[in-house]
Amino acid sequence: MSMEGEKFVDVGSVRTRYVEKGAGDIVVLFHGGNFGATSSADAIEDWGRTIDDLAQWSHVFAIDKLGQGYTGNPQSDDDYTMAAVVRHAHQTLKTLGIESAHLIGHSRGGYLTCRLTVDYPELVKSCIIVDSNTCAPGTGTNEVVFANRPGEALTRESQRWVLEKYLYSADCVTEDWLDALVDIAQQQKYAETIDKMSNDGFLWTKFLPGLLSDKEDMFRILQTRGIQRPVLQIWGKNDPTVPHAMAFDLYRILAEKERRARWQIFNEAGHFSFREQPKRFNEVVRSFIAAC
Repeated sequence: MSMEGEKFVDVGSVRTRYVEKGAGDIVVLFHGGNFGATSSADAIEDWGRTIDDLAQWSHVFAIDKLGQGYTGNPQSDDDYTMAAVVRHAHQTLKTLGIESAHLIGHSRGGYLTCRLTVDYPELVKSCIIVDSNTCAPGTGTNEVVFANRPGEALTRESQRWVLEKYLYSADCVTEDWLDALVDIAQQQKYAETIDKMSNDGFLWTKFLPGLLSDKEDMFRILQTRGIQRPVLQIWGKNDPTVPHAMAFDLYRILAEKERRARWQIFNEAGHFSFREQPKRFNEVVRSFIAAC
């Protein structure tokens, strides 16, 4: 299933999908999840109307991360790591000629945007972290929230259940969103990442241990040098996977060294706060970027 405005570019031999729309300040969107996930097949489509809303006043790029959506899988077993996702994202920005941008990352994409800002500040005008327990200190509650997932993984019914569990209101779970995620999960390349992450155990031997080590390294930098860029957190108050205390701990770390740190909490919103409150999300992001 193709998405309006989608394009492809080769990034280090990885065929990478992105969507480009609008004009103005460059805003780059990175979705959540990771390759081989059996909960939902996250991709550009997660952003929904956010792309068009932001494109009313900015030049938007939404990028499928390594091994997700319709972007190719890691080229070697050693690249089934979050560090490889960061490298691919950085290479994608360079390949697209993006030299200065406002980065917005949701969930695991929130860690990605924060890491890119820390590692490549020359490419970043501002960093916006949305509903991310991966980026926050401590341990999220995903395992508890999704412990009793019904039926076969990645079916339409299973993915609908997962998305609805994330949310304050299920009204934003649209049929076209589900159509896209089901199509993505049915690709042969997606089955290959599940085989690597689950059957070969890469989730436990490579991905999660590497991510834990990388997070510790990132927090050391944030606590000593600081992020050195304007940074905004957006959190859904009713997100069942990101406890308020975790969000506050991240804000405290960011704000201690960066006076331009901001935190917006959306009431009556869960993990996909931008889908549940699209008008407010657009207004907050536009105001923050204008101030930058």
